[in-house]
Amino acid sequence: MDKKNLAFGKTNFILLAVGIAIVIIGLILMSSSGSTAEAFNDDIFSTRCIKVAPAVTFAGFVSIIFAIVYKSKK
Repeated sequence: MDKKNLAFGKTNFILLAVGIAIVIIGLILMSSSGSTAEAFNDDIFSTRCIKVAPAVTFAGFVSIIFAIVYKSKK
């Protein structure tokens, strides 16, 4: 297969991998120990789970979209 016929270039794949890594980091930040029937864990309402993790995940999705639409200068 000819490299000129590929839809994505090397830069697109690198940007896509970085975006996926950012999304995974955001999802890890969003996870918490959770609550059980016996005890309520207040950690699910922390700033990390409510504000930081969704923002990081959203930034990851935006970077994935940017990686898909990015066109190299060549």
